[in-house]
Amino acid sequence: MTVLYVLDVPENTAVAKVAAADPEVTVDRIGPYFELRSERDIVIDRRATGCRHAVWYSCIAGVPADSRVVQHDKDALRVTPA
Repeated sequence: MTVLYVLDVPENTAVAKVAAADPEVTVDRIGPYFELRSERDIVIDRRATGCRHAVWYSCIAGVPADSRVVQHDKDALRVTPA
């Protein structure tokens, strides 16, 4: 299971929306966070979110020990099972 937490603030809403468009990804809210969960990799294209670089690079709130970020650059965010 791959899990990623993103702070639920207006600037990060597009990240959750793009993730939710993937039928393999489930997006829920837990407290002040979006929880993105998938049985496979979670891949979010930065351009699809429309996020500026400062927002993009600060969107990750947490990654559990059983998941890991393998790409977080100007093109995409990719989280895989550890």
